[in-house]
Amino acid sequence: MKRKVTKAIFPVAGLGTRFLPATKSIPKEVMTLVDRPLIQYAIDEARAAGIKEFIFVTSRGKSALEDYFDHANELESHLRRTGKTELLEILKSTNMDSGAIAYIRQHKALGLGHAVWCARRLIGNESFAVILPDDVIAAETPCLQQMIEAHAEVGGNMVAAMEVPPEKASAYGILDISNDMGSMVAVKGMVEKPKAEDAPSNLAVIGRYILTPKILNNLNRMKSGAGGEIQLTDAIAEEIRRSNNVYGYRFRGQRFDCGSKAGFLQATVAFGLARDDLRAEFEQFLYSLTALRRAAE
Repeated sequence: MKRKVTKAIFPVAGLGTRFLPATKSIPKEVMTLVDRPLIQYAIDEARAAGIKEFIFVTSRGKSALEDYFDHANELESHLRRTGKTELLEILKSTNMDSGAIAYIRQHKALGLGHAVWCARRLIGNESFAVILPDDVIAAETPCLQQMIEAHAEVGGNMVAAMEVPPEKASAYGILDISNDMGSMVAVKGMVEKPKAEDAPSNLAVIGRYILTPKILNNLNRMKSGAGGEIQLTDAIAEEIRRSNNVYGYRFRGQRFDCGSKAGFLQATVAFGLARDDLRAEFEQFLYSLTALRRAAE
Protein backbone atom coordinates (compact mmCIF):
# COMPACT_ATOMS: atom_id res chain seq x y z
CA MET A 1 0.00 0.00 0.00
CA LYS A 2 1.42 3.37 -1.04
CA ARG A 3 1.53 6.06 1.62
CA LYS A 4 -0.13 9.37 0.84
CA VAL A 5 2.10 12.32 0.08
CA THR A 6 1.56 14.71 2.99
CA LYS A 7 4.80 16.76 3.12
CA ALA A 8 5.89 19.52 0.78
CA ILE A 9 9.09 21.54 0.52
CA PHE A 10 8.92 25.17 -0.59
CA PRO A 11 12.39 26.46 -1.60
CA VAL A 12 12.12 30.22 -0.89
CA ALA A 13 15.70 31.20 -0.07
CA GLY A 14 16.38 33.12 -3.30
CA LEU A 15 17.23 36.83 -3.26
CA GLY A 16 14.76 37.79 -5.98
CA THR A 17 17.29 40.07 -7.68
CA ARG A 18 15.20 40.28 -10.87
CA PHE A 19 12.61 42.25 -8.89
CA LEU A 20 14.90 44.82 -7.33
CA PRO A 21 14.37 47.36 -5.87
CA ALA A 22 11.09 45.87 -4.53
CA THR A 23 12.89 42.83 -3.10
CA LYS A 24 15.35 45.02 -1.22
CA SER A 25 12.86 45.08 1.66
CA ILE A 26 10.33 42.30 0.99
CA PRO A 27 10.75 38.65 -0.08
CA LYS A 28 9.68 38.01 -3.66
CA GLU A 29 7.31 35.31 -2.42
CA VAL A 30 5.08 37.87 -0.65
CA MET A 31 4.76 40.08 -3.73
CA THR A 32 1.08 40.12 -4.65
CA LEU A 33 -0.56 38.66 -7.71
CA VAL A 34 -3.79 40.72 -7.72
CA ASP A 35 -4.39 40.64 -3.93
CA ARG A 36 -2.70 37.42 -2.80
CA PRO A 37 1.02 36.80 -2.32
CA LEU A 38 2.72 34.28 -4.59
CA ILE A 39 3.30 32.01 -1.62
CA GLN A 40 -0.44 31.88 -0.89
CA TYR A 41 -1.14 30.43 -4.33
CA ALA A 42 1.46 27.72 -3.63
CA ILE A 43 0.05 26.97 -0.17
CA ASP A 44 -3.52 26.76 -1.47
CA GLU A 45 -2.43 24.35 -4.21
CA ALA A 46 -0.64 22.17 -1.65
CA ARG A 47 -3.63 22.14 0.70
CA ALA A 48 -5.94 21.11 -2.14
CA ALA A 49 -3.60 18.18 -2.85
CA GLY A 50 -3.81 16.94 0.76
CA ILE A 51 -0.48 18.30 2.03
CA LYS A 52 -0.43 18.59 5.83
CA GLU A 53 3.18 19.54 6.59
CA PHE A 54 4.77 22.58 4.95
CA ILE A 55 8.56 22.92 4.98
CA PHE A 56 10.01 26.28 3.98
CA VAL A 57 13.69 26.47 3.05
CA THR A 58 14.49 30.12 3.74
CA SER A 59 17.45 32.45 4.13
CA ARG A 60 18.33 35.66 5.90
CA GLY A 61 15.85 38.49 5.28
CA LYS A 62 12.75 36.29 4.94
CA SER A 63 11.07 37.27 8.22
CA ALA A 64 8.15 38.93 6.38
CA LEU A 65 7.42 35.57 4.74
CA GLU A 66 7.35 33.85 8.13
CA ASP A 67 5.18 36.61 9.64
CA TYR A 68 2.65 36.29 6.83
CA PHE A 69 1.40 32.95 8.14
CA ASP A 70 1.09 34.10 11.76
CA HIS A 71 -2.30 34.99 13.23
CA ALA A 72 -2.78 38.78 13.05
CA ASN A 73 -4.79 39.05 16.27
CA GLU A 74 -5.07 42.85 16.33
CA LEU A 75 -6.20 42.98 12.69
CA GLU A 76 -8.69 40.17 13.22
CA SER A 77 -10.14 41.95 16.26
CA HIS A 78 -10.51 45.18 14.27
CA LEU A 79 -12.34 43.40 11.43
CA ARG A 80 -14.60 41.66 13.94
CA ARG A 81 -15.44 44.92 15.72
CA THR A 82 -16.21 46.73 12.48
CA GLY A 83 -18.38 43.92 11.13
CA LYS A 84 -16.14 43.17 8.13
CA THR A 85 -16.88 39.45 8.27
CA GLU A 86 -16.02 38.74 4.63
CA LEU A 87 -12.52 40.20 5.03
CA LEU A 88 -12.17 38.33 8.33
CA GLU A 89 -12.89 35.01 6.63
CA ILE A 90 -10.35 35.80 3.89
CA LEU A 91 -7.76 36.60 6.55
CA LYS A 92 -8.49 33.43 8.51
CA SER A 93 -8.02 31.35 5.35
CA THR A 94 -4.37 32.47 5.25
CA ASN A 95 -3.65 31.30 8.81
CA MET A 96 -1.71 28.11 9.36
CA ASP A 97 -2.09 25.83 12.38
CA SER A 98 0.69 25.80 14.96
CA GLY A 99 3.27 23.22 13.97
CA ALA A 100 2.05 22.91 10.37
CA ILE A 101 4.95 25.01 9.05
CA ALA A 102 8.63 24.38 9.64
CA TYR A 103 11.42 26.74 8.60
CA ILE A 104 14.86 25.50 7.57
CA ARG A 105 17.73 27.86 6.72
CA GLN A 106 19.81 27.47 3.57
CA HIS A 107 22.96 29.35 4.57
CA LYS A 108 24.60 29.29 1.13
CA ALA A 109 22.89 29.68 -2.25
CA LEU A 110 24.05 26.36 -3.70
CA GLY A 111 21.07 25.59 -5.91
CA LEU A 112 17.65 23.95 -5.86
CA GLY A 113 19.06 20.49 -5.15
CA HIS A 114 20.87 21.82 -2.11
CA ALA A 115 17.72 23.61 -0.89
CA VAL A 116 15.74 20.35 -1.04
CA TRP A 117 18.60 18.48 0.66
CA CYS A 118 18.51 21.00 3.54
CA ALA A 119 15.05 19.65 4.48
CA ARG A 120 16.12 16.01 4.56
CA ARG A 121 15.74 15.49 8.34
CA LEU A 122 12.11 16.61 8.24
CA ILE A 123 11.26 14.34 5.31
CA GLY A 124 12.45 11.06 6.79
CA ASN A 125 11.61 7.95 4.80
CA GLU A 126 8.54 8.99 2.82
CA SER A 127 7.75 10.50 -0.56
CA PHE A 128 7.33 14.27 -0.62
CA ALA A 129 6.36 17.12 -2.91
CA VAL A 130 8.42 20.14 -3.95
CA ILE A 131 6.65 23.33 -5.04
CA LEU A 132 8.42 26.32 -6.55
CA PRO A 133 6.24 29.39 -5.82
CA ASP A 134 7.65 31.22 -8.87
CA ASP A 135 5.64 28.84 -11.05
CA VAL A 136 1.99 29.82 -10.64
CA ILE A 137 -0.40 27.46 -12.42
CA ALA A 138 -3.99 28.35 -13.27
CA ALA A 139 -5.92 25.07 -13.45
CA GLU A 140 -9.41 23.80 -12.79
CA THR A 141 -7.91 20.96 -10.75
CA PRO A 142 -4.76 22.23 -8.99
CA CYS A 143 -1.59 20.91 -10.62
CA LEU A 144 -0.19 19.12 -7.57
CA GLN A 145 -3.54 17.42 -6.97
CA GLN A 146 -3.48 16.13 -10.57
CA MET A 147 0.04 14.81 -9.99
CA ILE A 148 -0.73 13.15 -6.67
CA GLU A 149 -3.70 11.34 -8.22
CA ALA A 150 -1.47 10.11 -11.08
CA HIS A 151 1.36 9.25 -8.66
CA ALA A 152 -0.99 7.00 -6.67
CA GLU A 153 -1.16 4.75 -9.74
CA VAL A 154 2.55 4.51 -10.63
CA GLY A 155 4.58 5.55 -7.55
CA GLY A 156 8.25 6.44 -8.01
CA ASN A 157 9.24 10.00 -8.86
CA MET A 158 7.16 12.43 -10.88
CA VAL A 159 7.87 15.84 -12.38
CA ALA A 160 5.42 18.31 -13.90
CA ALA A 161 6.11 18.81 -17.59
CA MET A 162 4.99 21.16 -20.33
CA GLU A 163 5.86 21.57 -23.99
CA VAL A 164 8.16 24.50 -24.84
CA PRO A 165 9.46 25.90 -28.15
CA PRO A 166 12.94 24.51 -29.06
CA GLU A 167 14.56 27.93 -28.67
CA LYS A 168 13.42 28.03 -25.02
CA ALA A 169 14.94 24.64 -24.10
CA SER A 170 18.09 26.21 -22.68
CA ALA A 171 16.02 27.75 -19.86
CA TYR A 172 14.73 24.41 -18.52
CA GLY A 173 15.49 20.86 -17.55
CA ILE A 174 14.37 18.79 -20.57
CA LEU A 175 13.01 15.22 -20.49
CA ASP A 176 14.35 12.37 -22.58
CA ILE A 177 11.30 10.12 -23.07
CA SER A 178 11.24 6.34 -23.34
CA ASN A 179 7.45 5.86 -23.48
CA ASP A 180 4.76 8.46 -24.16
CA MET A 181 1.48 7.44 -22.52
CA GLY A 182 -0.43 10.66 -23.10
CA SER A 183 -0.77 12.63 -19.90
CA MET A 184 2.15 10.66 -18.47
CA VAL A 185 5.56 9.82 -19.96
CA ALA A 186 8.23 7.40 -18.80
CA VAL A 187 11.56 9.19 -18.58
CA LYS A 188 14.92 7.70 -19.52
CA GLY A 189 16.99 10.84 -19.00
CA MET A 190 17.01 14.52 -18.09
CA VAL A 191 19.24 17.27 -19.40
CA GLU A 192 19.62 20.57 -17.55
CA LYS A 193 19.41 23.65 -19.81
CA PRO A 194 20.57 22.07 -23.10
CA LYS A 195 21.21 24.00 -26.29
CA ALA A 196 18.25 23.80 -28.69
CA GLU A 197 20.08 21.36 -30.98
CA ASP A 198 20.95 19.08 -28.05
CA ALA A 199 17.48 18.93 -26.43
CA PRO A 200 16.13 15.32 -26.42
CA SER A 201 12.49 16.52 -26.55
CA ASN A 202 10.38 19.64 -26.12
CA LEU A 203 9.04 18.57 -22.72
CA ALA A 204 10.35 20.84 -19.99
CA VAL A 205 10.30 20.27 -16.24
CA ILE A 206 8.54 23.00 -14.28
CA GLY A 207 8.28 23.65 -10.58
CA ARG A 208 6.25 20.73 -9.22
CA TYR A 209 7.80 17.45 -8.13
CA ILE A 210 6.84 14.31 -6.21
CA LEU A 211 10.01 12.57 -5.09
CA THR A 212 11.10 9.50 -3.15
CA PRO A 213 13.57 9.74 -0.24
CA LYS A 214 16.18 8.12 -2.51
CA ILE A 215 16.51 11.51 -4.22
CA LEU A 216 17.83 12.87 -0.91
CA ASN A 217 20.41 10.08 -0.79
CA ASN A 218 21.47 11.01 -4.32
CA LEU A 219 21.78 14.66 -3.29
CA ASN A 220 24.10 13.56 -0.48
CA ARG A 221 26.56 12.43 -3.13
CA MET A 222 26.02 15.23 -5.61
CA LYS A 223 28.74 17.59 -6.75
CA SER A 224 27.98 20.94 -8.35
CA GLY A 225 26.49 20.77 -11.84
CA ALA A 226 25.22 23.38 -14.31
CA GLY A 227 25.88 26.93 -13.11
CA GLY A 228 28.13 25.68 -10.31
CA GLU A 229 25.05 24.67 -8.28
CA ILE A 230 23.78 21.36 -6.91
CA GLN A 231 21.02 20.54 -9.38
CA LEU A 232 17.89 18.65 -8.39
CA THR A 233 17.70 17.53 -12.02
CA ASP A 234 21.00 15.66 -11.62
CA ALA A 235 19.73 13.79 -8.56
CA ILE A 236 16.56 12.79 -10.44
CA ALA A 237 18.64 11.70 -13.45
CA GLU A 238 20.68 9.49 -11.11
CA GLU A 239 17.46 7.84 -9.93
CA ILE A 240 16.54 7.10 -13.56
CA ARG A 241 19.84 5.26 -13.94
CA ARG A 242 19.46 3.38 -10.67
CA SER A 243 15.74 2.54 -10.54
CA ASN A 244 14.11 3.63 -13.82
CA ASN A 245 11.10 5.00 -11.92
CA VAL A 246 10.78 8.60 -13.06
CA TYR A 247 7.71 9.94 -14.85
CA GLY A 248 6.79 13.22 -16.43
CA TYR A 249 3.22 14.46 -16.06
CA ARG A 250 1.61 16.76 -18.64
CA PHE A 251 -0.58 18.80 -16.31
CA ARG A 252 -3.80 20.46 -17.41
CA GLY A 253 -3.54 24.20 -16.89
CA GLN A 254 -1.56 27.32 -17.75
CA ARG A 255 1.76 28.03 -16.11
CA PHE A 256 3.04 31.54 -15.47
CA ASP A 257 6.71 32.20 -14.77
CA CYS A 258 6.37 34.70 -11.96
CA GLY A 259 10.13 34.65 -11.48
CA SER A 260 10.33 37.02 -14.46
CA LYS A 261 8.82 40.49 -14.73
CA ALA A 262 7.04 39.71 -18.00
CA GLY A 263 5.60 36.47 -16.57
CA PHE A 264 4.46 38.26 -13.42
CA LEU A 265 2.65 40.91 -15.49
CA GLN A 266 1.05 38.23 -17.69
CA ALA A 267 -0.17 36.38 -14.60
CA THR A 268 -1.56 39.59 -13.13
CA VAL A 269 -3.63 40.21 -16.28
CA ALA A 270 -4.83 36.59 -16.48
CA PHE A 271 -5.78 36.33 -12.81
CA GLY A 272 -7.35 39.80 -12.83
CA LEU A 273 -9.57 38.86 -15.78
CA ALA A 274 -10.55 35.62 -14.00
CA ARG A 275 -12.01 37.57 -11.07
CA ASP A 276 -15.75 38.25 -11.18
CA ASP A 277 -15.33 41.39 -9.08
CA LEU A 278 -12.65 42.87 -11.36
CA ARG A 279 -13.28 41.52 -14.85
CA ALA A 280 -15.68 44.14 -16.28
CA GLU A 281 -13.69 47.20 -15.22
CA PHE A 282 -10.34 45.60 -16.07
CA GLU A 283 -11.51 44.40 -19.49
CA GLN A 284 -12.74 47.88 -20.32
CA PHE A 285 -9.38 49.36 -19.31
CA LEU A 286 -7.42 46.88 -21.44
CA TYR A 287 -9.72 47.46 -24.40
CA SER A 288 -9.32 51.24 -24.17
CA LEU A 289 -5.55 50.84 -23.79
CA THR A 290 -5.21 48.71 -26.93
CA ALA A 291 -7.59 51.02 -28.83
CA LEU A 292 -5.36 53.98 -27.96
CA ARG A 293 -2.26 52.14 -29.15
CA ARG A 294 -3.91 51.18 -32.44
CA ALA A 295 -5.02 54.79 -32.95
CA ALA A 296 -1.48 56.04 -32.28
CA GLU A 297 -0.08 53.68 -34.93
